[in-house]
Parts: sequence; C-alpha cells; structure tokens
Amino acid sequence: MNWYLKVLKQYADFSGRARRTEYWMYTLFNVIAIFILAILMVLLALTGSSVLAAAGTILYYLYALAVLVPSLAVCVRRLHDIGKSGWFYFIGFIPFVGIIILLVWLCTDSQPGANNWGENPKEA
Repeated sequence: MNWYLKVLKQYADFSGRARRTEYWMYTLFNVIAIFILAILMVLLALTGSSVLAAAGTILYYLYALAVLVPSLAVCVRRLHDIGKSGWFYFIGFIPFVGIIILLVWLCTDSQPGANNWGENPKEA
C-alpha cells in the first residue's frame, strides 16, 4: 500500500526513476481498486435505480480519470529506470508486438548505477 501512496504523492512527476517493485505494486493495487469499483458499478446497475447506476458509473470513471496521470508518470519513471526515454511508452500502441515489448521492458531489472535520469533507487 505504501508504494501505491508513494506514486499518488508523485502525481505528475515524470522525472527520476521507479523500481520494479514501485511500478508493479502500484499496478496491483490499482487493478484491485478498479475491479472493486467495476463490481460496485454492476451491482448498483442491477438495483434497477437509474440514479444508483449513474452514481456507480460516475464513481468508476472518476477514479479511472484520477489515476490516469499517476499511472503514466510511474510508467515513464519505470522506463527511465532501465535507461529508456519515457517516449518509448508509445511503443505499446503498435498492434500486437508493441505491448509485448513494453511489458518485457517493465519487467526488466534496473540499469545499474546512475543514468540520464538519476541514481539507481535500489542502490540509494
């Protein structure tokens, strides 16, 4: 949970580096939160009340919008940690191959020592 809060505190910080642990723990808690909100949205829609259904949908989309920038920022910092520019995030938009390449990079270990984006957070 501390990793999730750390990423939210660095809301729009696209500089620096993020360890694998920081990225994947944030992603885990984010997926859990989205899953819970999606279930809540469906349950509220099944009540038959259009007001409750709308409230569940709005809550879901507000959360998704609120974590959009921190999610992008931690992904860019993760790419910086392996020595890649944050612009490589867009390689994920290449059909089929791009998302696999991005996933491999996100799972790659940190570049040892300092790089263009700062000191290795593992060694600090």
